[in-house]
Order: sequence, then structure tokens, then C-alpha cells
Amino acid sequence: MTSRAHADDVGRDAQGRATVGQRGAGMMALALRWLRPLPSLLHRSSFLLTRGLPGAPVGCPALLLEGCRQCGHQVLLSRQLATKKAKGKGQSQAKVNISAALVEDIINLEETNEDMQAVIEALKEDFSRNISVRTSPGALDHITVVTKDGKFPLNQLGQISQKSPQLIIVNMTSFPESTAAAMKAIRESGMNLNPEVDGTMIRVPVPKVTREHRENLAKLAKQATNKSKEALRKVRSKSISQVKKSKSKVSEDTIYLLEKQIQQMADEVVAEMDKLLAAKTKELLG
Repeated sequence: MTSRAHADDVGRDAQGRATVGQRGAGMMALALRWLRPLPSLLHRSSFLLTRGLPGAPVGCPALLLEGCRQCGHQVLLSRQLATKKAKGKGQSQAKVNISAALVEDIINLEETNEDMQAVIEALKEDFSRNISVRTSPGALDHITVVTKDGKFPLNQLGQISQKSPQLIIVNMTSFPESTAAAMKAIRESGMNLNPEVDGTMIRVPVPKVTREHRENLAKLAKQATNKSKEALRKVRSKSISQVKKSKSKVSEDTIYLLEKQIQQMADEVVAEMDKLLAAKTKELLG
């Protein structure tokens, strides 16, 4: 009797385990049926994130970068631009390329670019006209002379000519009262010139091309480049300030992207300035 009772207990225990197993399998099958549509839902969600919704609002930053903030794609894209780091050393972050026509109500990017290019063109002219191993009459033209009536280029006060390869003459007959001021301006021009006065005539000996003279010219080239970079920073700051005035009208992401675009434009001009300085320094020092 005891053995039979024990066998009955074992059988009931096995039957109970089978019932529990059947219930677990049923619950698993039910869960699988619920999860089966999930991949298609995820796919549609991804599609929405990458394609966007119609009717993007005016000024939406996503319009600048092929998307729309309403659908969430712009948030992802702008954050990638803000935080993306180069995988290898020496690589730059992702660049922004905004269409000027889409932001013309906020800032004129074409005008900003023109202002930046004007700075570098002025540097090129300065290098060509004023910083050369061989001093020419043209190098004296735009030396600024401070008089009691204001500031004037030297070529507006005196007639500049080259008498010989070693001598430049400045005739101050038209404005004899400015002779002393012209002398001072020539001497302090940083061109290593030592003028001599003879009545209303200023004689400017052309310095010999020595190593010291070349090094002084190289220093002038660097000073001119730094001055141009300061002018460029003013253009950049002015443009960024203009963009920030639209904070109440457009999104934070749009402001960020425009600031990044302006900084990129300035960085490109700085890189060109550095190339010009390197070339000029090589030319001067040999």
C-alpha cells in the first residue's frame, strides 16, 4: 500500500509539471504573436525619422540640411554635427553647408563672404605693394601722413619718383607745410627707410638688401597678417551678432548651424592667410 501511494504521488507530480510546461509554452506563443509586428513598426518609425513630415515650418533648421525638426531627423542631424569627432587624429569635424538663399531673412552669407574676401585681398595688395625686397616708388604711395588737417596718403601730398635704383625723391612743393610730417611718416613706416630733407624735396635712399633688411620685412609681413586676422575677426563677430538677433524667430539649432557656417568661412580665410604669409616669408628670406 505504501509503494502504491508513493507511485500515485509521483504520477500526480509529473502531471502537474506537464501542465505548468504547457501553460509556459502557451504564454511564450502569445508573446511571440504580440512581438511579430514590431520589426515593421520599427521600420516605419525609422522611415519617418529619415524622410520627415510634410509642411515643415518656415525657418525650420532641417530645411537647411534636408530634413525637418518636426520629425526628429533634424535633432539627430544637428547633434551629430555638434558632437561628431573624427575617428582618426588630425581629421576635422563634419562641415556645415547652408544654402544662402534659405537664410537670407536672417543673414546675407554672400555679403559675409565678400567682406571676408575683401580682407584677404587687402593683405595680398599690402604684400605686393609695400613688402618687397626691392623698395619701389609705389611702396611709398600709401604711407599715411598725419597733418593738422587730417590723415592723407603720401602720394596725395607729394610727387614720388625714382631718380636712380638707389634713390627715391618725394617732391613736397605742393604742400611744403607737410614736409616735416611726411619725413616722420616715411621714417616710421617700418620699411627701414631713412629720409633726408632738402628744402621741399625729400630724398629717400633705397636700403641695401641685407639679411637684416630681409628679416625686418619678414616681421612686417607677419604684422600685416595679424592685422588682417584682427579685421577678419571683426567681420565674423559682426555676422554672428546679426545671427543672434534672430533667436526669437528661429530655433536654437538654426542659430548653432549658422554660427558654425560663419566660423568655417573664417577658418578657411585664415588658412589662406597663413599660406600667403608662408610664401611671402620664403620669398623674403630666400
